[in-house]
Amino acid sequence: MGTDLHHEETGGGADTVLLLHGGTLDLRMWDEQVPFLAPRRRVIRFDARGHGRSPTGTEPFRQCDDVAALLGALGVRRAHLVGLSMGGSAAIDTALEYPELVRSLVVMGSGTGTPTFEDPWMLDVMRRMAAAQERADVADWVEEFLLMGVVGPYRGPAEVDRAVLDRCREMATDTVRNHAHPGAVPPSWVDGAWDRLREIRVPALAFYGTLDAPDHLAMVERVSEGIRGCRLLPVEGAAHMPNMERPLDVNTALAAFLDDR
Repeated sequence: MGTDLHHEETGGGADTVLLLHGGTLDLRMWDEQVPFLAPRRRVIRFDARGHGRSPTGTEPFRQCDDVAALLGALGVRRAHLVGLSMGGSAAIDTALEYPELVRSLVVMGSGTGTPTFEDPWMLDVMRRMAAAQERADVADWVEEFLLMGVVGPYRGPAEVDRAVLDRCREMATDTVRNHAHPGAVPPSWVDGAWDRLREIRVPALAFYGTLDAPDHLAMVERVSEGIRGCRLLPVEGAAHMPNMERPLDVNTALAAFLDDR
């Protein structure tokens, strides 16, 4: 496991940064970060199992085990982990289960792998996604996913950069068409991760988009409170994909954080 995942490497240097993408998307969501980070660092990004060009999960697996296997196969002893949403949850799990592999931790809009959704707007979108799944309507499911994962509750799709929406639509559609089929197995997550956040001792930074959904905001705040010394950093004018909507702001803050490590 792990070593069969599609991945890309760019740059070089003593530091390694591993980028972990959000659910239903793939490694392309980091296109604005790789050229910014690579001149001074070895940057690795990969498609999580069941996403992008990686194989579909067909037996129980944990993303943190895949991360550890991939880093081992690439000869990486320690890495800065940078994850968004699902990728942030995987990064947290890795920091808990494989602390020796993690040099620092950056999460964006993330909770642990056992999220809590209770906001009425979020629950309504999730109901519509479930209905689209029932009728096998990929296009409708993806549009609802974009509302939850890109647009957020405080604006309409027309207020979001069309290029960002189009790129996320393409990634999500590819993942659904290639991996959402009978027999596909989703990842399992580390038990009790919320209660174990205090075990994480590496430097940590948590980004959030100020236009993100209340449930996402509550979870990233809970992460920042649970990890000792974790800094909470807002990204104005972005929702759940701050690295895509405000790449300059995110890149600048991310580079400053990594430089201090």
